[in-house]
Amino acid sequence: MANISRRKLLYTGLATGAAIATARCAPKGTPNNPAPGPEVTTDSIKDVTLRFIGTGVAQVNDIRDKAQEDLGFKIEMRALSTEENNQIAITQPGQYDMFDGEYFSLPLVVPSGNLQPIDIKRITNFDKIAPFFTTGKFNGLPVEAAQGTSPIKVMYLTGADSKEFSASPTDWATLIPFQYNADTLGYRPDLVGRKIESWAELFNEEFRGKTSILDIPSIGIMDAAMVVESAGLMTFGDKGNMTKEEIDQITAILIEQKQAGQFRAFWKTFDESVNFMTSGEVVLQSMWSPAVTAVKAQGIECVYAPLKEGYRAWGGGVGISRSLEGPALDAAYEYLNWMLDGWVGAFLGRQGYYSAAPELSKAFMSPEEWDFWYEGKPAAVDMVDPFGTTLEKAGAVRDGGSFEERMGNVVVWNSTMEEQVYLVQKWNEFIAA
Repeated sequence: MANISRRKLLYTGLATGAAIATARCAPKGTPNNPAPGPEVTTDSIKDVTLRFIGTGVAQVNDIRDKAQEDLGFKIEMRALSTEENNQIAITQPGQYDMFDGEYFSLPLVVPSGNLQPIDIKRITNFDKIAPFFTTGKFNGLPVEAAQGTSPIKVMYLTGADSKEFSASPTDWATLIPFQYNADTLGYRPDLVGRKIESWAELFNEEFRGKTSILDIPSIGIMDAAMVVESAGLMTFGDKGNMTKEEIDQITAILIEQKQAGQFRAFWKTFDESVNFMTSGEVVLQSMWSPAVTAVKAQGIECVYAPLKEGYRAWGGGVGISRSLEGPALDAAYEYLNWMLDGWVGAFLGRQGYYSAAPELSKAFMSPEEWDFWYEGKPAAVDMVDPFGTTLEKAGAVRDGGSFEERMGNVVVWNSTMEEQVYLVQKWNEFIAA
């Protein structure tokens, strides 16, 4: 069996057994001694080059290099802002083969017809994917209570040539999940001087001129909504699908805060958020988990606050260009299967992201890593990121606790609203005010 490639297994009907064996028997990995990825032979696709577009958070050279090593074909990655990524996906289909984007972007991207439905029968470990993507449930309970564009709303298409979302599971997926998280505010405890427990603190005059919010309309407005609602300044029928009147009201509040000097700056990219926090220019801001990790990696204390009102969540996945066919399409499916095998999920887990298929990623993490990142237990040893930097000392506990505690406390998902065009217009008024 050791000499049979996954590609051959797929065609001989043995893939399921091989996947189970891999999950049970794969050696445990650590950042300094990672477990090897699954052996793959790709003679018929070795000349393929897959061109990826995605955000800087997702387009990671280490993942590209490992994929090329395991799969045998070339991968080119292009890191873009969220807005640029969506724009190219919609308007320049000839510029990419694989789209690495967020689920909230799909109501914008899918109608373009530039993504082809993914045949889930060709995804070996589809049944191992976290269920809020595939069934819309978490711990057996529906996730519909969370507002916004939860992945299950845009996970499936009605058919093999469809541009229409299906309200129930089908054999055709839009994206295969890559990474996801429950987002919140990050802060510098050494500069703030106390514990931050509410989204409302972003508007606290105590931090005037030292806060920041991310300047991506579809995401920034969600953080703003959590802040204004927590502060008792307004309420929403659905934070994930605001009316024009609600958009007008929250814009007015944001402009008032900006003109009062509450914000130090706004950020669009991962690196900008890290730089603001490490420099001390900003002490409290919208943040992404790996950005907090990056700050800690520089020896600076930073907390990803578990806030009492809950989390804003997001999910990202990888889709296939409509134009792919033949060996290139085979290569695309090879990549998607490799992506779920466990190595990628473990790599992401050491940054604070969650794996699309946690059960498989567990096989590539040490028991101590799994306990810290997923179980919310105190670190039995120092926690080290994928690049060898110590992030947490033994005894530390992950901010927000376990996977179940964090993902079970999501109140809103990143969203594309019915009034999206109007939202962007009003958001730009706020930024320009």
